[in-house]
Amino acid sequence: MRHLILALTLLLAAACSGALRSSAPAAQIYILRATNPATTATAAARAPGSVEVARPVAGPGLDSERIVIVQPDDRMSYYSGSRWAAELPLLVEALAIERLRGTGAWDAVHNSLSAIHSEYFLQITIRRFEAEYTTEAAPPTARVIFDCEIGQRASRTLLGSFAVEGAAVASTNRVSAVVAAFEQAANAALTDLVAKSIAAVKSPQAPSTP
Repeated sequence: MRHLILALTLLLAAACSGALRSSAPAAQIYILRATNPATTATAAARAPGSVEVARPVAGPGLDSERIVIVQPDDRMSYYSGSRWAAELPLLVEALAIERLRGTGAWDAVHNSLSAIHSEYFLQITIRRFEAEYTTEAAPPTARVIFDCEIGQRASRTLLGSFAVEGAAVASTNRVSAVVAAFEQAANAALTDLVAKSIAAVKSPQAPSTP
């Protein structure tokens, strides 16, 4: 009887472990990289101090790891089996920090979790980060739009607000090509973000408190 019970237990264990195995393919995980100019920032292009990039705020449907698709009839969907390496706000924060540091324009660039004091803060709202299809068959256009605010941390004074954007058509209707287009579009937006954030700090608009 003991041998029979042992045999049944082993059979049940084998059946359970087999049921837990999935034949579904593993998700494809994608990361984006910031591209930086090779030249060092000149004195005229430098910002006076350090900046903290606050955790970006995502627009509707964008606060996840999923790669967003917008269909011709404005339906929002996602690529199946593919995702970003982190939730989109974290991905955009890392991109912005990488780009701002790479320019050499700031004394220091801190992330949203940093305990180090910074003179300025940069808040990004992700308005669009979507693969936009105009037809079902044609490759989509990666569209990126960030609404930005920059201000003094100590006084919470808003120095400037602006929007930046980028767009790039994917070379083919494949996820890897769409991700490459996203990287191109995001870097175009970040190029504008770098220039406008420095300009806002050096020549602030009429002071206001957010």
